[in-house]
Amino acid sequence: MTDTTPTAQNPDFDEMTRDIAEVPAVEVIVTVAVNLMSAAAVKAGLTEEGDQHKDLDEARKLIHALAGLLDASATEISSFHAAPLRDGLKSLQLAFREASLVADEPGQGPGEKYTGPVFG
Repeated sequence: MTDTTPTAQNPDFDEMTRDIAEVPAVEVIVTVAVNLMSAAAVKAGLTEEGDQHKDLDEARKLIHALAGLLDASATEISSFHAAPLRDGLKSLQLAFREASLVADEPGQGPGEKYTGPVFG
């Protein structure tokens, strides 16, 4: 007989499903957006460690994904949630532009497909 007690190697998926079922969609969207924003900030070199984890190729992908998520969910989340996320996205886009050795053309930077050109 095998032990089915939940552990790190054997999580209790039924309980995890019940937990996620109680979370409103807006909260899931905002949490994912904040995680993308945080990861992009690290990859853009905006943390205390600075260049230690800097990888602009990775930052570009994360910023682009964040912009896509915010664009797709704009009508689903209130401006109360969306406004600070859009501000954070713009700050990341500007920081990316400043950190890049070769500047993207206006409208070609990460996420600008969704937000339009970002100027400093």
